[in-house]
Amino acid sequence: MPDRDSFCSVTVDGVAVDVPAGSNVAAAIVAAGALCTRLSVTGERRFAFCGIGQCQECRVTIDGRANRLACRTACAAGMAVVTGGAR
Repeated sequence: MPDRDSFCSVTVDGVAVDVPAGSNVAAAIVAAGALCTRLSVTGERRFAFCGIGQCQECRVTIDGRANRLACRTACAAGMAVVTGGAR
């Protein structure tokens, strides 16, 4: 089991979660129970599909910067993630 020093704390839509160091933002979104990164133009819930940045379904706002790819961005301590998905 990893020790506490190998985790970092991020917030996803205001929910604080601890994730293993090196995890991507998509994993933090799952840990926060969000399971939605954005809503489509017709209101459908969307989430990461391909996991390699090609599908663009995992776009979120990270530390105020919009349209960041959650699957391609590593978590950093104190990072604030805002999804476009409705809870």
